[in-house]
This record gives sequence, C-alpha cells and structure tokens, in this order.
Amino acid sequence: MPEDRPTLPPVRLHPDAELARDALATPLLTRAVRLARWAGPDARVGAGGELVDEQLPAAAEELGLGTGGDGPAYASEAWRVAVDTGLVEVQDPDAADAAAEHGTVTAGENLALITSGGPQDILAIWLDALEAVHADAIAPLLDELADAIGEDGEIDYEVLDWDPDAEAEFLDGVLGNLYLLTVSEGGAGELPVPLPALAASMIVPDDMGEPTDDVLEQVSVAMMRLDDQFRLFEPVGLVEYRPVDEALMAEEGEEPVEPVDEEDVSRYGMVKLTPLGLYGIRARMLEAGIDAPAVGDLADKGADVLLDGLALFPEPAARAETEQWLARRAPADAARDLLAAARGTDAGAPLRRLHCQQALALVGPQAEPAVRAVLDDAELGGLARVWLAERGASDVPAPPESMIFWLAIDTIAAQLDAEGELEELQGLVEDLVGQHSGFFDAAWRVDHPATAEVLEAMGRVHRDRTAAKEARKAAFKARSRSGG
Repeated sequence: MPEDRPTLPPVRLHPDAELARDALATPLLTRAVRLARWAGPDARVGAGGELVDEQLPAAAEELGLGTGGDGPAYASEAWRVAVDTGLVEVQDPDAADAAAEHGTVTAGENLALITSGGPQDILAIWLDALEAVHADAIAPLLDELADAIGEDGEIDYEVLDWDPDAEAEFLDGVLGNLYLLTVSEGGAGELPVPLPALAASMIVPDDMGEPTDDVLEQVSVAMMRLDDQFRLFEPVGLVEYRPVDEALMAEEGEEPVEPVDEEDVSRYGMVKLTPLGLYGIRARMLEAGIDAPAVGDLADKGADVLLDGLALFPEPAARAETEQWLARRAPADAARDLLAAARGTDAGAPLRRLHCQQALALVGPQAEPAVRAVLDDAELGGLARVWLAERGASDVPAPPESMIFWLAIDTIAAQLDAEGELEELQGLVEDLVGQHSGFFDAAWRVDHPATAEVLEAMGRVHRDRTAAKEARKAAFKARSRSGG
C-alpha cells in the first residue's frame, strides 16, 4: 500500500453551471447584488466601507426586510458582502473637501459579471462572499465586544481574550470533518450530521472512553458557538441547518415553553453541506494546500495516472472517474493505452491491472482487438482471457498453467492493496485454493514480486487450519527461493 495517498476521498461535484446558479440563488448574495444595484450617488459609507446607519432602513426596505426588527442588520450584512465581493467600490471622502464626512460608492467591476460572467466568475464572487461570512463567524460576539470596550472607546484585546487564529482553526476543523463525513464511503452522504457529534469530533480525544464532565461542558459550549456560526453560513448557501431548539437554551430554573424530548437528537442541531458547500470547502482546502481530489481530476491525464489514481477512489467514484476519462477518447485508443499502462512489476502494478480490467469492461466490444493483442503477454494475458470469457468470445486459447497461478497471485495482491472487506478476500482465497488441487505447491514457484507476501496473507485469512499452514509453508519457500 503506497504511503503517500491523501486522507480525503474524492468528492463528486455538481457541474460548474449548476453550482453557479445555486450561488446566485443564495439569499445573501442575492441581497448583496440588489443593494449594489440600488446604491447610487447618494449612498454614503463610513471609514470601513459600511453603509451609514441613516441609510440602513432604506436598504432594508429595498430588500423587502422592513425597517424594523432585524431588517437593518441583515441589510448591513448584505452590504458588507457587496463591498467584500467587489460588487461595489468604495471611494474615500474627498480630502480637499473639508465638509466631506463620508465616502461614496460606485458600481464595482464584479457587478457586471453577475449577468455577463461565466460560471467560474460567479463562483469566484461567491467564494469571496463565503470568506466574508467566515470572517464574521470567527469574530467575537457582540456581548463579548461590549465587555471589552474601555472608557476611551477602544477595544481592550487582553480583556476580550480572543484568538482569531485559534477560532479559525477550530471552525475550519469542524468544516473539514463535516466535509469528510459527507464524501466518505459509508459516511453521512446526503444525511445531516448532529451538531453534538461535530463538536465532539474536535474536542473528545479518540482514546477517551466515557467523556468527563469537563469535556462534556466544552462540547456544550462549542455547540452553542457552532449554532451561531452555522446560522451565519446558511444564508450564503454553505449548509442546510436546523438550529438548536430554543427550548434547550432555557436558563437553569426556567421552564421551557414546550416539553423537551431528550432523546430527539435533531433538537440539538442538524447540519449538512449543500452541493455548493462541498465546492466551497474543497476550494478553501485547496487554497490551504490540502490535497482534496474530485471526480474528474484525472479525465485529461494519461492512462498511467488514471490507473494509479483510481487506487484512491471508492468504487462508485472510480467508475464515474473512469467514465469521464473514457468519454474523451476513442474506445480502441483507450483500450490500448489502458493495457500499456497496466504493465509493470512495481508494488502498485497488480492494482493497476485490476482497475484496467474494470475500465475495459466499460469500453465495450471496441476493446476486443487490443485485448486479443496481449493474449500472449505474461502480465496481461490472464486478464485478457478473463475479459474475453466474460463477453462470451469464441476461440479464446486456454492459458498455460503458469499463467493461471500468476494471475491468481496478481489478483490477490491487488485485493490486498485495495484494502477491501476481509470476507471478500477470504472468499477469493478459499475459492482459488478449492479450484486447484495442490495450489500451494505450485503457487510458491510463481515468478511474481508479491508471491511471498500473498501467500503469507492467504495463511492469515484462510479459515481452514490445514490450508492456512500450507500457505505459510509455501510463503517460506517463496522467500527462500527469491533470497528474501
């Protein structure tokens, strides 16, 4: 098993055009665009580019949010996104005009891209919006800021006890775990993840059995912080989020408005990444230098890169990647390239040949000439016969005994490298041994780099003690023969 494989499985992203439509439909970007178009020569901004308080009610009215309640706050948030994404450009006050108290705004370069740009342009704007929301999500809470403002009106950062790097690291860790749960085979997939599980994934040590009261308290605090953060991320389209039930936040001694069902985990918050969210988190990972593969990454690469790369893919993603690769090539050419790339005696070669066989199954009958051309090849002749037999081809020459046993060793070596299910490997091993009398007496003589390793593995997994003992003896002979 190669040691340099990335820890993240490949993600299956929606097409860019579909993701761009999703981005334009997010509430926050929609509001930012509306405010950018609404802002005229009378718009006034403060030193940080924020819309002045006097104009927030009008901005909220433009967005249909009303001038009372949270309307102005939502308008202020949308305006900040318009500034940060380049939908509007802030002009500082005219230094020559002593009466100029506020800055002005003009349409930003990116505003025109909303209607004239391609999917990548839209997604770039959306990623800037996501960064703006991420910055808000790790900022101190308002009540914390209030306590840290000194008599001079300045923020005392020592009193605030806020570490932006630590806050960002924790939030990115949570988002990374949510991404991993979403893309992993057998993970959450399309299902939402309970908020307590996400918080615990960052706090509870892996080797801790029963969490202590102190750890549980840390998880509870983290949950409340994440609840605030995911409420911010939902309007930008990163997640679908069911917030923590307000009844669970009742102060000690208070009676909740409704009875609390302690067994209903959904009341503690449920979150899942949207297709746009998967795109966004992966983009942030790539920006941070993290290897986060996606299905389609290998479509323009050579057959050798494809077959090596498929070793990292779970089965559904491997098939999708192969289909995209094949779609760009003529079937006959693809078959020849795949077979040529499958050759080799290195440690990854058996798995390449397995993936080659699976890819050829998707090529169809056009692969037959290329397959027949390698019938006499020592490394490829076995898989060629298997492929032809599965298609009911006629006049397939019988393989020599040496090829039969070489293919058996190569097949098991590939399964070992793929790290498949133990039961599947056991079934393969026991079927092979059962089909050939004297299997181990012939197998140790096979001239294959993995012969000894495969026989040792067969000795570990075979459930028949006698056969397992024979496998271990054969492995010893193989090592002695090769001088290992």
